[in-house]
Amino acid sequence: MTTVDWTTPPTLRGRHVSLEPLAPSHADGLREAVEDGRLHEIWYTNVPAPADVAAYIDGALSKQAKGEQLAFAVRDADGRVVGTTRYYELTPDVPRLQIGYTWYAASVQRTGLNTEAKLLLLGHAFDVLRCASVGLQTSWFNHVSRTAIARLGAKEEGITRNHVRHRDGTLRDTVNFSIIDAEWPGVKANLAGRLERHA
Repeated sequence: MTTVDWTTPPTLRGRHVSLEPLAPSHADGLREAVEDGRLHEIWYTNVPAPADVAAYIDGALSKQAKGEQLAFAVRDADGRVVGTTRYYELTPDVPRLQIGYTWYAASVQRTGLNTEAKLLLLGHAFDVLRCASVGLQTSWFNHVSRTAIARLGAKEEGITRNHVRHRDGTLRDTVNFSIIDAEWPGVKANLAGRLERHA
């Protein structure tokens, strides 16, 4: 059983990105991020519409208060709020967690920001929380996300059919990926190498 803190999201900083505990004060920045690329119009994502951002934050913080999730706001190198991500399905007695609820403004997608964000999140999960495994999930229809997760070095485990609902109410087939602790050194080296190419 781990004795490290699974109740408070840490602040994680790199060259391209910083992750800090999500708060209501991030709402304006997240509304701008949603509008950058009209992310909420992509039907198979769960990105909130601008008018729903405050409720989205409240929902995340409610789950965090129950010990179910740890939510982050994501800032770029200039300090601009450009998205959000979470740890969820926290299982400290394994220990295991999922990384997800991740979305970024279109202007920072396919940059070093996501690579470094995942490096920081995975580093904290494996090196501090001592996770045995970390999961990542996405919709069957989100081919961009599926490719990005595989590129991290995560292994696809299978598909959970009619698992949850998309924001529009349609049932989602969830593609499940994971990284286990024995794979973390290789995944870390892969991400560090990719990050260097963005330098």
